[in-house]
Amino acid sequence: MTVPEPEPIRRSIEVEYWVIDSDGRLVEPGPLTAASAGVEREFVEPLLEIKTTPCERTAELRAELLARIRKVLDVAAEHDMGLVPLATPLNHGEIADRPSERTRIQREVIGAEFEYVRHCAGTHIHVEQIPGRAVDQLNTLVALDPALALVNSASRFRGRPLAAGARSKLYRWMAYDGLPHQGRLWRYLDSRDEWDRRLERRYEAFERRAMAAGVDRQSVASCFDPESAVWTPVQLRAAFETVEWRSPDTALPSVVLDLADDIAETIAQLRRKEVLIEGETGRITENAIVLPEFGTVLDHVNAAIRDGLASDSLKAYLDRMGFDVTAYDPVSARQPRGTIPVEEARRRRLEHAAALEQDVRTARRASTD
Repeated sequence: MTVPEPEPIRRSIEVEYWVIDSDGRLVEPGPLTAASAGVEREFVEPLLEIKTTPCERTAELRAELLARIRKVLDVAAEHDMGLVPLATPLNHGEIADRPSERTRIQREVIGAEFEYVRHCAGTHIHVEQIPGRAVDQLNTLVALDPALALVNSASRFRGRPLAAGARSKLYRWMAYDGLPHQGRLWRYLDSRDEWDRRLERRYEAFERRAMAAGVDRQSVASCFDPESAVWTPVQLRAAFETVEWRSPDTALPSVVLDLADDIAETIAQLRRKEVLIEGETGRITENAIVLPEFGTVLDHVNAAIRDGLASDSLKAYLDRMGFDVTAYDPVSARQPRGTIPVEEARRRRLEHAAALEQDVRTARRASTD
């Protein structure tokens, strides 16, 4: 008797890119926003987001993301603009917010540290919730969070060396440092009810900070709910019925697609494997996904941010958790030592915009062969 194949697990991608002119300067997206479905402005002026719909197969996700990026690039070429797959602009002065009540409230709550968030571009990967296994999915993604090191794409903030994963350091250790439990990775979850309680507590704390900064409760409620008021790297998303991983930097489309595929394949194993939390090792076996204790995960996350794949213990951990580490070549590890001046940063943004165009052309040819 033939055993039927399990239903594929749907996944989707949201990826952010810096928009530049022909001199490598950051500019507003302008006409690019109408180039394709799934293209949206972000909360800062020179950032553009491209989203896919939920897709069942790797080939489907690949075709949709590449087609949408290609349409944006076609319009960009008409206006001498480009898309830059770097987690920070490497070196740039002030980056302006787009006018928004939501952003104004965040700025009031976070304070001067909100400036760090304006310099960050990332990738979000959604995987659909498996009925009855959403908590295990979230816990597995918590344990996989150190895989952010596979796509670290910028090590500079305002020209100066910051960390192998500069964006992750800006978010987790600098922007949200004054807000308890925001920005950081949360501990493993015991139940959906516990997740709801965490969200409610974080929302109440956010609301109190906003009111202390002079924002009234009604304004907060009009822009935020318990789910949207939280920034943590792994989230249960009730609205989309997904578990969302928000840690990866923006990167070349082919790299992001490979990472999304690796994540979806690991999560799909939960249809037939149990999840265990024990010890300090972490591994995937024939019958189980064994997650290490949370403190060990944090040690690996910190190494992923500080040192990236220069950490041998991190590479060994990711290998045990199912990643082919040798298949990844993080951009931040190849950036030069020392400070990057503004003019050099512009030149490098142009180089990375050209690399993205080449990546899309190569990936599309491969998908049609």
